Formats: sequence, structure tokens, C-alpha cells
Amino acid sequence: MGAQSGKDMLLKLDEIGSGSFITVAGIRSRQLAFNAQSIDTTDSQSAGQWRELLQGGGVKTASLSGSGIFKDAQSDARIRELFFAGQVRDWQVVIPDFGTIEGKFQITALEFAANHNGEVTFDVALESAGEISFTVL
Repeated sequence: MGAQSGKDMLLKLDEIGSGSFITVAGIRSRQLAFNAQSIDTTDSQSAGQWRELLQGGGVKTASLSGSGIFKDAQSDARIRELFFAGQVRDWQVVIPDFGTIEGKFQITALEFAANHNGEVTFDVALESAGEISFTVL
């Protein structure tokens, strides 16, 4: 896979649970992170006293974050509504020439910032709330 334009990585929201996704407008940067906790099963009989881990154990999580400017009243309003209601919705991250990550996420942080001579910006953070799927593009 060669270099890709960052603007082609999209953050999308299924705003009403219908399976129809809208691109969150105004996002200038976005990030997706996967994590898996390990379960330590080391005991006094572990070979050479090296740590042993339980294969397939632990909790898996995915975190999404993005920042940008407000451009689209529909997606901006929906993000605010979802945050204040604490609702879980389906989200997608489209990574060019790689695939689409999809699953349920909850908005866990919503921040606003502004400079006197600049636009209002926002930062949004989401945490997975169920199984995540991956579809190859």
C-alpha cells in the first residue's frame, strides 16, 4: 500500500440506527486505536520464570478520536445530542486501500475551543461498546 491522503480517512455515523451512514463533516484529523488486555497466567512453574499469557483472553477495545471545525449542522447537532444523551450508535472508519472498521461506539468526550481570531474547533473521543467488524476494501 502506497501513501494515502489523510482526507480520505473518513469518520461516519449511523445517526438514527438505520444502517445509513453520514460522514462527520469538518473533521480535519482522526485516529483509530485498538487495544487488548492480557491475562497473566505466570506461576512458579513457568519456564525460566518468563511471563505467560492466556491466549485469546482479556478485553478488546477500540478508540476513535477526531478533531475539526463545525461545517454541517446535521452531523454537528447529532454528535452533541448523542453525547448529552449518552447513546451508543454504529460508527464507521473508512481507511483508504485498507478497509472499513464498523461497530458500536459511545461518545466519551466532546471538547470545544476557539481563538479570538479563528474558528471554533471541536475534539471528539469515542469508545467501543460491542464487537467491531472489519471489511477489506
